[in-house]
Amino acid sequence: MAKLRVAVHKFSSCDGCQMQLLNMEQDLLTLAERVEIANFIEASSTVLPGPYDVSFVEGSVSTHEERERIRRIRAESRLLIAIGACATSGGIQALRNWGRHEAFLHAVYATPETIDSLAQSTPFSEHVKVDAELYGCPPDPGQLKRVIADLLAGVPPWVPTEAVCLQCKRDGNVCVLVARGEPCLGPVTRTGCGALCPQQERDCYGCFGPQGGGNTTALGRRFLAPDIGLTPPEIVRRYRFIYNWAPAFREGSKAWENPGPGMGPLPTSGTDNSSPSGRGQGEGA
Repeated sequence: MAKLRVAVHKFSSCDGCQMQLLNMEQDLLTLAERVEIANFIEASSTVLPGPYDVSFVEGSVSTHEERERIRRIRAESRLLIAIGACATSGGIQALRNWGRHEAFLHAVYATPETIDSLAQSTPFSEHVKVDAELYGCPPDPGQLKRVIADLLAGVPPWVPTEAVCLQCKRDGNVCVLVARGEPCLGPVTRTGCGALCPQQERDCYGCFGPQGGGNTTALGRRFLAPDIGLTPPEIVRRYRFIYNWAPAFREGSKAWENPGPGMGPLPTSGTDNSSPSGRGQGEGA
């Protein structure tokens, strides 16, 4: 059986998503029997030319050179899979998309004229066809292994889209939004992290990006309620973090820049937010 030819490419990023592949450790030895790592500079200086069966791409498109390079990689790859927050939404560097590019350059660099960067940091899907996206900052190793197993089996990669709240329900976590009044993004964030922050009684900050179908405006209204007490500017900042340029969080933040009539807090009457059981609004009896 011919081995699957795999390449891993880095763009503007911190390398954390590639490190998740390397962190598979023992599984990599098993994987080596089925996969040929043809191009993975983080792991080996050996670089074999394409075409590739699968190319994993990390980082965002932030320079003119990267915009051309992703097109070349797409042309020589049968499948293209984006991994991580930068690759799927532009990442934390997409915060510059909300401001003036030239102003940032002059504030940070002594010689801004030498910097060749695009005005916006964008995901690969805005430039080429992407066959699958793996979310997270960084992505979950278990999901990475599941995607690779799907590829080896010849089936389309499957990535969950359900909310972090469902993971909390399965694990029996007390809802930090209801019981502790924490501004948790779990209701609008996709699972994949194992609900790590709520397990530690901390609010989710959306590092796996928006889940499919979450209502970011309604959650913002819940954050206005007295037991949480965020202001509209604080709600904007909640959505403008790691996944700030993802469409759902982008629109969610815009809604709170200039909130209009009807954008008051959701009612919380009849809810005991101090209940140690975590039961109340949104909780089962």
